Parts: sequence; structure tokens; C-alpha cells
Amino acid sequence: MGFAAAFGFMAIAFGAMGAHALKAHLDAEGLKAFETGVRYQAWHAIALLAISLSGASIKYQNAIAWTWILGTFLFSGSIYLLSTSEISGLQVSFLGPTTPIGGLLFMSGWLLLLLSAYKHGSKNG
Repeated sequence: MGFAAAFGFMAIAFGAMGAHALKAHLDAEGLKAFETGVRYQAWHAIALLAISLSGASIKYQNAIAWTWILGTFLFSGSIYLLSTSEISGLQVSFLGPTTPIGGLLFMSGWLLLLLSAYKHGSKNG
């Protein structure tokens, strides 16, 4: 639940930063990318909270949570750094390939959730 809270807090803070502070410094493409990172982080913060409160087996719960946690760092984290590299001065172009890896981790977590629901005969859809 700690990562869910931290990611949720950060998504709100980064969303506000993007809407206010970064708006004047990023081009439309950079701002859109930054907002994508925020959106995916927020969705997965909520999903992490839900999975921590779910009845999923601990085995699946841990695997799902860690794929989403790592996915958030790789996907959203790389987008934040890449989209703000011009204003930060950081040379982070090497992070480009980590974004799709993060996306694959997100999808892996959702597939694990589907597998868990299938194996345990989820009655909640």
C-alpha cells in the first residue's frame, strides 16, 4: 500500500507541475508525453491500492504489484526524464528503450491479474 500512496501523491504533484510549471517550458509534444507518464502512474497507483485490498493470493498479489511498481519506474520515470531533458540539461536519451519495457511490465501485471482471476474462479468479473 505504501507504493500506491507514494505513486498517487507523486502523480498529483507531477500532474500539477505539468499543468502549471512545465506548461511554459515544454512544447506540446513534451507536455503530452509528460501527461501520459502522469496518467499511467495514477492508474497504476489506484490499481496497486486495489490489488493490496483484493482477495488475490499473496503469490499473485506480490508478482502483480512488483510488475506495476517496476513498470511505473521504467515507463513513467523514463517519460518524465526524457520529456524534461531539454530544460533539465540531463543527457537521458539512453532511457528511450526503458519506456516500452515499463509498458510490457504493466501489461504483464494485468495478465497476471487475469490469470489469478481465472485460476481462482473470480465471481466478481
